[in-house]
Amino acid sequence: MSARVRAALILFATGLAAGLARADGALEARLDGALRHPGLRGARVAALVVDAEGRALFARSAERALIPASNMKVLTALAALETLGPTHRFTTRILADRLPDAAGSVGWLAVVGGGDPVLTSEQWWRLAADLHRIGLRRVEGDVWLDDSAFDAQRWHPGWGVITSRAYHAPIGALTANYGAFAIEVRPGTGPGTSARAVVDPPVGTLSLVGRVRTRNPGTPAKLMVSRAGNAADGETWSVGGVVPAGGEPEGVWRSVADPTTYAGGVFAMQLEALGIAVPGPRRRGPAPGDAVELLAFEGEPLGRVVHLFVKYSNNPVAEMLFKNLGRAVTGEPGSWANGRRAVRESLNRIGVWRDEVRVVDGSGLARDNRASPRVLVDALLRARDAFRFGPELVAALPIAGGDGTLEKRIDATPGRVRAKTGLLDGVTGLSGYADGPQGPLVFSILSNGHTRGDGPAMDALDAFAAALVGPRQADPSP
Repeated sequence: MSARVRAALILFATGLAAGLARADGALEARLDGALRHPGLRGARVAALVVDAEGRALFARSAERALIPASNMKVLTALAALETLGPTHRFTTRILADRLPDAAGSVGWLAVVGGGDPVLTSEQWWRLAADLHRIGLRRVEGDVWLDDSAFDAQRWHPGWGVITSRAYHAPIGALTANYGAFAIEVRPGTGPGTSARAVVDPPVGTLSLVGRVRTRNPGTPAKLMVSRAGNAADGETWSVGGVVPAGGEPEGVWRSVADPTTYAGGVFAMQLEALGIAVPGPRRRGPAPGDAVELLAFEGEPLGRVVHLFVKYSNNPVAEMLFKNLGRAVTGEPGSWANGRRAVRESLNRIGVWRDEVRVVDGSGLARDNRASPRVLVDALLRARDAFRFGPELVAALPIAGGDGTLEKRIDATPGRVRAKTGLLDGVTGLSGYADGPQGPLVFSILSNGHTRGDGPAMDALDAFAAALVGPRQADPSP
């Protein structure tokens, strides 16, 4: 190599290094500026940004263990995919005392929950249609509901006061519609008339009492919805308030008190819709002896389940996966205790576990959870590089300005950030990938104890993510 070529290479390398240093300095300045956002005033903040090779470009208390809120779902999803694999399906089994006779009848029917977290009314219809296809037309006696794949603890004690909102849905091995339902109210024919309130889905286990009045056009809608009573065969809800004449339908989502009873109601509704008579009572418990399997209904593959729960931050799905992991690892009914063990073992296997991590539940609702930006970034790096189980998690992350929980956030840089959001009172987080000016970045930022409210704190984290992407570039096209 000639002296002239060597000199040219040295100059090039020196210039490249200087350019990278300037880029890193500009990035650090932008991120420092984002952390001075007033929304983070009084907060404990931890952050880490690395490049594609894992080299730290920005770190602020990166090993500090903070409440991660729904950023915990990154760890739950990763553990589920690594342990079970993205093609795993949860199976709901239908048993009977015999095959359908010439008239299509069986003596009794049993539904054995397999912990499928995404059985909706549509999937329950498909299951009922499959039973119709094999000849079932009538159940003479009882319908047994077996949810013994999980323990009987419906709500985690670390969740504090439990509300009836959909995100606080109870956890069971036999569920429908994420343990939630809607109440829709349509205005009456004019001011002074009663509005029409209905339950969706219209199952027999849910009933409404009360009255909503129709007021003058332009009157602000106000609905008051509360659980009025529970019974072994269902629950009653009180609905009151006012809606404006000529207005759009108003709706609220609520969680059921008992997921198993609700699932049984949805199943019975779909059987009857297909002409399968189920006049007998529904009972909780295992199927009687000498059962014949009529159907093994396989749900969505785990990769699809992870997409639904990460993209939209679905708490009940996260907790059902958590308990499913515990059941898979121990062979015992799924619980929060054995779920914690399963997640820790998985994260250890893939080299993500760190001492500052504390796993309490799968969704991040519990305020006793702890994670650091370091462990979340490590998990995201592992997902990016793990061909066997990682792509499903990467694809499940919400896209800035595009979909999921980021559909209306970081919209100044649409499509250039994919990240998991997190929010509890006084807690917010954002962890994912960014399309930086010099190449892809992996990041995590957590904020605990901000004093200006959750909205401004979320704005601050959005500003941090936008700073990763850098200033908007002018469009070079004519």
